[in-house]
Amino acid sequence: MPELDDNDRLEVVEICAGAGGQSLGLERAGFEHRLAIELDPNAAATLKRNRPGWDVRIGDVASPEVWNPNDHVGIDLLAGGVPCPPFSIAGKQLGANDERDLFAWAVELCGKVKPRALLLENVRGLSANRFSAYRQHVLDRLHDHGYVGEWKLVHASEFGVPQLRPRFVLVALPAEYAEYFSWPEPQSAPAPTVGETLKDLMAADGWDGAESWAAKANDIAPTIVGGSKKHGGADLGPTRAKRQWAELGVDALGVADGPPAPGWKPVKGAAGPKLTTEMVARLQGWTGGVYKWEFTGQKTSRYRQIGNAFPPPVAEAIGRAIASALRKQGEPQVLIETTKPVHDPVYKLLRESPRPISAEQITTKLARSGVHLSVPDLERHLSHLSHDFDLVTATRKDGSLAYSIGVFKAFVGQQGHQRDDLFAQHRATIS
Repeated sequence: MPELDDNDRLEVVEICAGAGGQSLGLERAGFEHRLAIELDPNAAATLKRNRPGWDVRIGDVASPEVWNPNDHVGIDLLAGGVPCPPFSIAGKQLGANDERDLFAWAVELCGKVKPRALLLENVRGLSANRFSAYRQHVLDRLHDHGYVGEWKLVHASEFGVPQLRPRFVLVALPAEYAEYFSWPEPQSAPAPTVGETLKDLMAADGWDGAESWAAKANDIAPTIVGGSKKHGGADLGPTRAKRQWAELGVDALGVADGPPAPGWKPVKGAAGPKLTTEMVARLQGWTGGVYKWEFTGQKTSRYRQIGNAFPPPVAEAIGRAIASALRKQGEPQVLIETTKPVHDPVYKLLRESPRPISAEQITTKLARSGVHLSVPDLERHLSHLSHDFDLVTATRKDGSLAYSIGVFKAFVGQQGHQRDDLFAQHRATIS
């Protein structure tokens, strides 16, 4: 690819674009959208309302009827917030067996489109031990495609977003650009509190209690959960989150149509007023000014669009770091991970073994490399592996079991995968 300089424009194809949190952040970082694809018509309508000149496609991003990846080979950035439920601790963590899982598919898409950079974000659950083999497979496939991939748990509050919102982010670049990439440094100033962020909106209709309410709401918000179409209406999260909201003086049992009126008092049992979608958007980083954005649709749809988004300031910070790497700005670093990094030693051992190996052989071989696993730990590890891969067992002459890794169960674009039937069956409730 030709070298980039400061005057060259950068283009992005964004998959699973949602309502535009990542879109706006990347735009602020200097990327122009060549194409954005989103399944939810309401979120796509929001994108079109705010950026009418963009090419926004509505439909299954994995369908050739929606777009042709071959038209975008060599794009500067392939980015997306692929669906979170397959990895969320609030769900069943089905991973590769969830019809909404598009992470592995996006990695194979990267191998076809060959962008200068890949950016994918998801929930913190993907960083758990349950998915160590899944992450290992992703990094190995990226390595096969010629990319150096790196995961990082990024906290939105470190970039001025008044919310506890950890996101697990993957950035991958070819080695020539990867040596110039550094994760953005957190801001030195702490994120504003909920009270500081929302006081003017709470007082917008003349509520005389806004000042005292803001003083009580003296911390950042818990993670805002947009939820899915499978579950009820707008709601600020599970029981634990509701308790945290209550400590901030917020009634988390729903979303309000407007701010409190003059003389408003909480009903019995309520911790305080409910938030409006405008307030939730501000807590997600849409603070107005350069982050101004208008959401379309009914209240519940607007809330889900906002709650499921990647905060724009975080996307902007990571986007700027990627743009800097693509322009080879700064001093290059020595790459430690030009060889395949090891996230899951059991997976690596089974994948690279020419024949099935027993549990005793696994623990012995790993111990030689400094990895010590007890029998219960290994059994748990093998159980996790079996969720996302075909774990093939064979009985040895002495009656013990030997193991090897079979096919990856995830959808990567192959025809006849169960994902197609399940997706078609559940499409109305997928978000």
